[in-house]
Amino acid sequence: MTPMATEGAKAAAPARSAKRALVGRLSWGLADQAASSVTNFAVGVYVARSLGVTAFGVFSLAWVTYGVVLNVSRGLATDPLVVRFSGVPDAAWRPAVARASGTALGVGGALGAACLAVGLGLGGRVGAAFACLGVMLPGLLLQDAWRFSFFAAGAGRKAFTNDLVCGIALVPAMVAAARVGTVAAFVLAWGAAAAVAAAYGCCQSGIRPRPDRARGWLREQRDLGYRYLVENVSLSGASQLRAYGLGAIAGVGAVGAVRGAELLLGPFLAVLMGLSLVTVPEAARVLRQAPHRLGAFCLVLGGGQAAAALLWGGALLLVPDRLGEVVLGDVWPSAAALIVPVTLSVAGAGLGTGAAAGLRALGAARRSLRCQLFASLCYVGGGLGGAAAAGTAGSAWGVAAATVSGSAVWWLHLRSALREPHPNRNPLPEARTS
Repeated sequence: MTPMATEGAKAAAPARSAKRALVGRLSWGLADQAASSVTNFAVGVYVARSLGVTAFGVFSLAWVTYGVVLNVSRGLATDPLVVRFSGVPDAAWRPAVARASGTALGVGGALGAACLAVGLGLGGRVGAAFACLGVMLPGLLLQDAWRFSFFAAGAGRKAFTNDLVCGIALVPAMVAAARVGTVAAFVLAWGAAAAVAAAYGCCQSGIRPRPDRARGWLREQRDLGYRYLVENVSLSGASQLRAYGLGAIAGVGAVGAVRGAELLLGPFLAVLMGLSLVTVPEAARVLRQAPHRLGAFCLVLGGGQAAAALLWGGALLLVPDRLGEVVLGDVWPSAAALIVPVTLSVAGAGLGTGAAAGLRALGAARRSLRCQLFASLCYVGGGLGGAAAAGTAGSAWGVAAATVSGSAVWWLHLRSALREPHPNRNPLPEARTS
């Protein structure tokens, strides 16, 4: 072998090793999202079959409220973590995780207390569901924080194991809830399983969350955290406003119908909700190692998700009514009528998340905030305007149009950001380990 050939082989070896490492991390990410999606799907189906469309609508209101609180936690705690502490030395990662997970726990305690107070004030089935959600929020948010933390370290196997523990704990919890037969019991069962996984996450990592260091974490990450907070809350808040508005305009049963249709697209919705577990850390790595490839990485990511969502939605259209009723029970007829617009919504969102991951990796918080605010306004306007014009179906089609429009804006901003000089402007993680 000539010296030139030997040098070429040596140069190719690290590239192959890096590709194998990337494939491994993405594979664990897909496995974790599969576990998360199966768990969410199973919970939704079990509750829908056990409670019926109206009570399932009440459970869905608690679910979307959790989504708002979850995004507050992610914006303040784990989104800055994955942007700034992905692939850093363990000596920098561990203290950052202790502070970030402590921040998530603190958010859960504070907003959980508020949710409990609101629930007790409301009373009835809705109030009981919200009160139980408030009790369970700290465990729910801490379990989510461990997943982000493990992916930031490239330890997707641990995130997958944690979700697996949560899924296993759900089985006896849901069986017990079904015997009680109330919305509140199902909320408690769902939260209890997450609390078990949250405790296991402490054992996995060997890290104790530090709520007492949350103030310092918020101060250090304020340039990203508060923008991500607004961005995330606008996303989940739009979903909540649409759910509440749809319930007011078309009835709580309409909320259950929309949630049932979303459950049918559950695998892709779960991937979208937890996308930054994998894609933002990987996009950050691509930016550091090969910045010129970031745009292509985001396009493959978004396009792949959109295509997969369209294929899944097409397959759902072929499902016989008898089989659909086995899965969703009485919720199936109203949910089946919304498959096409909900599929288009998920496909549009999937395409947009590719660009969102690129903007997050670049640390372009101002651009991503503008995109998210625009997308959220379109979502609320399309969902409620459509509901006023044509009920549940009109709301679903309005959201589909809004999601596609929002995706176009995300890509326009990423295109502009990639043309700007974007060295990794984030300060060195080691500088913030105190």
